[in-house]
Amino acid sequence: MTRDAATERQVQAAAPGASTWVSANAGSGKTRVLTDRVARLLLEEVSPEHILCLTYTKAAASEMQNRLFDRLGSWTMKPDHDLRAELLELGVTGRLTGAKLRHARTLFARAIEAPGGLKIQTIHSFCAALLRRFPLEAGVSPNFREMDERSAAELRADCIEQMAQSADAMLVDRLASQISALDFDDIGAEIIRMKAAFSHAPNADAIYRDLGLLPGFCSGDLLDMVFIGGEGPLLDQLITGLAAGTTTDLKNATKLSLAKGNCLSALLVLEDVFLSGSTSKEPFSAKIGKFPTKKLQIGALATVMPQIEDWMCRVEVARETRLGLITAEKTVVLGQFGQRFIQRYEAQKLLKGWLDFDDLILKARDLLTDPALAQWVLYRLDGGIDHILVDEAQDTSPVQWQVIEKLAQEFTSGEGARQNLIRTIFVVGDKKQSIYSFQGADPSEFDRMKNEFQSKLLALGQPLQDLTLEYSFRSAEAILRLVDATFEHHVASGFGKTSLHRAFKSDMPGRVDLWPLVERSASAEESPWYDPVDRLGAQHHSVVLARRVAAEIQRMIVEKIPLPRGGKDDAASVARPVQPGDFLILVQRRSDLFQELIRACKLRDLPIAGADRLKVGAELAVRDLAALLSFLATPEDSLSLAVVLKSPLCSWDEQALFALAHGRDEPFLWQALRRQRACYPELVEMFETLMGQTDFLRPYDLIERILTRYDGRQKLLARLGGEAEDGIDALLSQALNYEQGTIPSLSGFLIWMQTDALEIKRQIDSNSNQIRVMTVHGAKGLEAPIVILPDTARRDIKITDQIIRYAEQPLWANSTAERPQITRDLIDEMKQRLIYERDRLLYVAITRAEKWLIVAAAGDLSQDGSDWYSRVSAGLQTIGATSHDFRFGRGLRLQTGDWARLDLGTENPPVLGRCAVLPPYFCQPAPKVFPPEKTLAPSSLGGIKALSDTRGTDVEAALQYGHLIHLLLEHLPGRPQSDWPELANQLLARASCDAKNLDASAVIAEVTALLTTPELSHIFASQALAEVAVSATVPGLEGRRIQGTIDRLLVNRDEVLAVDFKSNAAVPSDVALCPEGILRQMAAYSAAVKQIYPDKIIKISILWTKTATLMPLCDSALRAALARAQVPPSDR
Repeated sequence: MTRDAATERQVQAAAPGASTWVSANAGSGKTRVLTDRVARLLLEEVSPEHILCLTYTKAAASEMQNRLFDRLGSWTMKPDHDLRAELLELGVTGRLTGAKLRHARTLFARAIEAPGGLKIQTIHSFCAALLRRFPLEAGVSPNFREMDERSAAELRADCIEQMAQSADAMLVDRLASQISALDFDDIGAEIIRMKAAFSHAPNADAIYRDLGLLPGFCSGDLLDMVFIGGEGPLLDQLITGLAAGTTTDLKNATKLSLAKGNCLSALLVLEDVFLSGSTSKEPFSAKIGKFPTKKLQIGALATVMPQIEDWMCRVEVARETRLGLITAEKTVVLGQFGQRFIQRYEAQKLLKGWLDFDDLILKARDLLTDPALAQWVLYRLDGGIDHILVDEAQDTSPVQWQVIEKLAQEFTSGEGARQNLIRTIFVVGDKKQSIYSFQGADPSEFDRMKNEFQSKLLALGQPLQDLTLEYSFRSAEAILRLVDATFEHHVASGFGKTSLHRAFKSDMPGRVDLWPLVERSASAEESPWYDPVDRLGAQHHSVVLARRVAAEIQRMIVEKIPLPRGGKDDAASVARPVQPGDFLILVQRRSDLFQELIRACKLRDLPIAGADRLKVGAELAVRDLAALLSFLATPEDSLSLAVVLKSPLCSWDEQALFALAHGRDEPFLWQALRRQRACYPELVEMFETLMGQTDFLRPYDLIERILTRYDGRQKLLARLGGEAEDGIDALLSQALNYEQGTIPSLSGFLIWMQTDALEIKRQIDSNSNQIRVMTVHGAKGLEAPIVILPDTARRDIKITDQIIRYAEQPLWANSTAERPQITRDLIDEMKQRLIYERDRLLYVAITRAEKWLIVAAAGDLSQDGSDWYSRVSAGLQTIGATSHDFRFGRGLRLQTGDWARLDLGTENPPVLGRCAVLPPYFCQPAPKVFPPEKTLAPSSLGGIKALSDTRGTDVEAALQYGHLIHLLLEHLPGRPQSDWPELANQLLARASCDAKNLDASAVIAEVTALLTTPELSHIFASQALAEVAVSATVPGLEGRRIQGTIDRLLVNRDEVLAVDFKSNAAVPSDVALCPEGILRQMAAYSAAVKQIYPDKIIKISILWTKTATLMPLCDSALRAALARAQVPPSDR
């Protein structure tokens, strides 16, 4: 089979017989390769439970699983020819026999029914499952719960509060004295992220040595470096000389007059005077030759200048030492606090049975590393995992790699629980897309782990297949040319010399536009007093750009600008009009520009999906519901009631609210509203009903009642739009979370919500035909025909961490002015890593575009050309982009393919704003629904059920006796006769608890007689069916449906025998004497069985258990009995 180069490379990567390491460019189809490889493993008869596929996000795991199940599901119904063609395209080699095809059709069922399901999951999910499987070995609670961010924040606050009220209060006080802008929660969160470094007491000597200080160095030693003797007279002489100098000299003299005594405050004054400033060419260096002024240096102070300059040099050296000492002292305090904080935090988690996401990874790693347990755990796991697949490997953290390495340890050692198996590891990733360093990802680990696996597998004679997927199935050639030009020399960021991109759809037209820069607005213009103070002015550069973007989107939609279809079978000239869903707007962060873009699109009535993240407490719908809950909890809260009345829940206008509130005699608004009950009867009744339930309903139930019974959800969505639903659902979810952790109450929930800063990620449907606005991080894995990058201006890199890591030692970062050289170097390294990551973030942003990329910027550009706008501009110029006049100025355009020949065809795209026409049944009342008729029991058709018996047997006892006979006849046949007595006694003991005056031995004897009668052996043979439920619609019973149970059913090739057991004490000698009720019952059975087996002869018999007599019933007698049946009236 002939394949193109791109598909051939994918087939090679998906080959299941070799371990493979794949570097995949953006859009190169890595998800397809993963699903193809899993499918081919299943085709090679690998059990689904022996495959482990680790993905980075739950969404990725879900997408991969859906793709795989779609493929396997399609195989089940495909004809042989089509299935054989698809398997060949997949890369399956060898002869595709009928057995092979049948096996392929079973894979869907096997994958679904695999024990524990097909293991396609995130590494956190896998580690959680591992810990739940081995909780004792891992030292965790078997029922542990994974913490959310809110629970973690509350636990951190509780631990700090406990420390402040215990013997650790001194540690809290000492740390509090060195915290400036950040609070304890921020510090606590940073400590938790580095908890391994705080797990032991700080080594003060090591900290001092790391900072270039001798152990035990103190402020006295520092002062001895500066004040070696004789500084007092020298200072007086210096001040006297400066007093006679210039204005600058006089200012310095005034400062030096405060430097009396050998103390730290004097040292700070000397640093201010003797050393250069932070913005000078050589910051904080001694002002040799520059202080004092030249006139004084060669005049009044000439004789003491050598001593002054020597003093200045000592101050310069001492400043660096002082900064190191400050950092050392604060780091020791931090370490002491951190150790106790971690101890309390971990103890509280253990007490509550909680684990955070880091715990899942760390405890799984420790479990797989512990010498006493690892072999046992790996043996158990090794019996279940033969193939490991890792997705998005570039975002895997070093600790996560340790878990994967331990799982594959048996693979690479050549040993395992099962021998003679091909066992593989498959890794796919792209260093160029590593953008999650804040979650611990390290792109350098990608290459390191590749080399490690390569060397281990090579030693076993199983070389690691190293492949690169350079073809993009997503982006047009113009976009890929820009990528290569922009990142050509950025090797340190992960763009190797061989990281070139090729367009699979090389003939598809593509376009890159660089809009002209929107210059920074001069100053904030005066705005009306009633405008919100947090809104940008109309002339602000961000607002101008946002409106420009919205205007261009609207123009492209209205003018039906053609866009290449780019489908698999579409010609290059086939196009369609631009639609709202084609646009994906990406920003670096959720700044003012982010909000302005959404606002500008809404002002033009463009369909937009809204923000990709929302703060639950800030949503208007949530705030309206919270106001109603506050009012219900405290009816005296007039402000909350006013908010509710003005909200969509009540829809009052300003005049109505003013008329109610102004001039009222009552102190509270609720009292005034109740007095006007006649005007608002339904509203007052609603409030009173809800108030009566606040003490009895959980918060969730109360909110749900507001939303459903009183149409709250409908009213809120009608006013605020569909996007308000996310906030409403998040509020309900938070109410459930609250109820899980405490005794629920309305007032408690309101307090809980006030402290909640929950931010949720909205799932935006790419098929909703709406404009999407999101961050580049949020767009990872997405794509769009048209991508707009408006946030490309200068963005300064700031390191806000208060704790930084030096090797394995945490250091206090200090403010910028108080950082010693070692800290400054660490901060610079962190900034450089972020610069590299920002390169990769730009790569991710550009490669989201399929056909058209638009780059814009507002504000300032960086002087060194490092901003995204300048980078893209330089790349475009390198590859020959031409000048282009846009409606708002001159920019650049790079275009490939023939856009002028794009043909829209005759397709009518959806018109913006047009409402769909509803089918007629939406406007008609629903028809009345009647409950289905109850089925008839065959025994309910009238007639007597037994002959008269002179022994006068109690009816209830007779029924119970018959039930026991039926029970034994159901279970004893097929069992050895020697087991009958014991089994019968067990069955009777369980079933006879309500039976009185029944002789169990008589029951057993009667059943034994039946089972040992040779003439009845065929009825109790193994092939006979027992207790067969039947149901059918019988015409002779007015078309009613019967439902009953036939005691014994023998189905042969030509005939069917139905036998019903009757335990009557009086047994008729002839069919003519058989009780009428029994005949009618048998007639109903006969009619039902005839419908089930229309091609067989149906025979009906009664087995009288008392005499072991089998009575056949003729068909004519049954038909006559059925005609006499009395049908009970319908219950409709």
